[in-house]
Amino acid sequence: MYSKVHSIGIIGIEGVPILVEADVSDGLPGFSMVGYLSSQVKEAQDRVRTALKNSGFRIPAKKITINLSPADIRKEGTAFDLPIAIAILSASGLITSSGLSDCVFSGELGLDGTVKPVRGALSIAIAAKKDGKTTCYLPRENRGEGSVTDGIQIVGLNTLKELTDYLNGGKKLPEFLADHKVAGSAGKNYDVDFSDIGGQPFLRRATEVAVAGMHNIMYIGPAGTGKTMFASRIPTIMPSLSWEEIMEISKIYSVCGLLSGENPVMDIRPFRSPHHTITSQALAGGGRIPKPGEITLASGGVLFLDEFSEFQKPTIEILRQPLEEGEITISRTHGSYLFPAKFLLAAAMNPCPCGFYPDRTRCRCSESQVNKYLGRISKPILDRIDICAESSPVSYEELRQGKKGESSASIRNRIEQARSMQLERFRGTGIRFNSFMKKPDLERFCILNKKETSFLKQIYESMGLSVRGYEKILKLARTIADLESSEKITKVHLAEAAGLRSREGRFWGGIYG
Repeated sequence: MYSKVHSIGIIGIEGVPILVEADVSDGLPGFSMVGYLSSQVKEAQDRVRTALKNSGFRIPAKKITINLSPADIRKEGTAFDLPIAIAILSASGLITSSGLSDCVFSGELGLDGTVKPVRGALSIAIAAKKDGKTTCYLPRENRGEGSVTDGIQIVGLNTLKELTDYLNGGKKLPEFLADHKVAGSAGKNYDVDFSDIGGQPFLRRATEVAVAGMHNIMYIGPAGTGKTMFASRIPTIMPSLSWEEIMEISKIYSVCGLLSGENPVMDIRPFRSPHHTITSQALAGGGRIPKPGEITLASGGVLFLDEFSEFQKPTIEILRQPLEEGEITISRTHGSYLFPAKFLLAAAMNPCPCGFYPDRTRCRCSESQVNKYLGRISKPILDRIDICAESSPVSYEELRQGKKGESSASIRNRIEQARSMQLERFRGTGIRFNSFMKKPDLERFCILNKKETSFLKQIYESMGLSVRGYEKILKLARTIADLESSEKITKVHLAEAAGLRSREGRFWGGIYG
């Protein structure tokens, strides 16, 4: 007999419908599987056969053929164990249910017939809904992830026997309905706040502008001047996540196995801070079966690279495409995988090996040492960083005063107002933030009067900007105007935008100028 069961495979972070076909016929007894399978999927025949036996099923000694379709998509992982078992039981006449065509099955089988958790349950549930299915059967541990998807019934399983009894009209399985209406929680669940930091007004303003328009920022200055403190507090002033953003980020973490039953979704902005010894593959993602790296895990949040100049140069250069396009493509023999990478880059570094350059009263580094140290950051990477914020040592008087700064909640209110202007401005364009504007968008949304045009020309020529640098100035000025609720970009906005980039020339002008 022939039967078919629906399942979902994971390609990158997206679910792809997979049809599991089973044919149980007369002939020399055997168990064969086809359909462009990885070794993990091929091993399913031993797991499934033993799980069926230990669940009390006697499979006739016949020829069993399993096909996973479409054959041009490589099947990875252990999540096909459950649908293969159901397809065999259906083809053997041991499951009498006629409603299998409206269901999706996914789960790994233990040898005793238990259904074990899999990665990517949220992507599986979303893909099942898009494919028009009404019910998705998942391992009990994954039911929380799957249930955040509207419009599809999620059923959690403990054992294979439990499922087959239900499909044959036995005891009803408990449906798990999660309270998935998660409110955005910006500023919550953090044990840090901007009010903890006193002084450093320039760094405060630079950070606020960076978050308001999702502009990449570099903090540069001596050790102990607050660079890491500012970066670690960026998520506390980022706006609440929309439900679409929550789902997008949660899919990434689901595929990586970083969600749990207690936390089935990511409802706060990610903050990733990899050590400078990280490999290129761990940062970008990849492997024989490509998985998301740190830049994808930071999507929708912050990627903080402390000691930026200590990262291996090839690792830093990997950031070029993601910073420009908001996504990264990993190509392997089996195909290309596209991962999102829309994050805010916050980098921190010292200006020289000792950390005190350009203060020559304290810095003892030679010019060649300084140039070599700063030269670890290439010009193309610098061009992709919108803001260069120099931190200065805190005076003894400021330290002793202990005066608290403005709170994260207060700063976030201004940023949310600026973001609302951007959402209205870019409605229907697919753009979310000012930093994502391309040249045609700049011509449309950053219109300057004659006086401002002349002033921008002076900035362009005096700073020796590249075309990308010129566009960065315009984007920053647009964000600064949004923070002041101004539709018009003025000379004041352009001047501040230029000031937020001028520190770059102060340190790297002698190298790349």
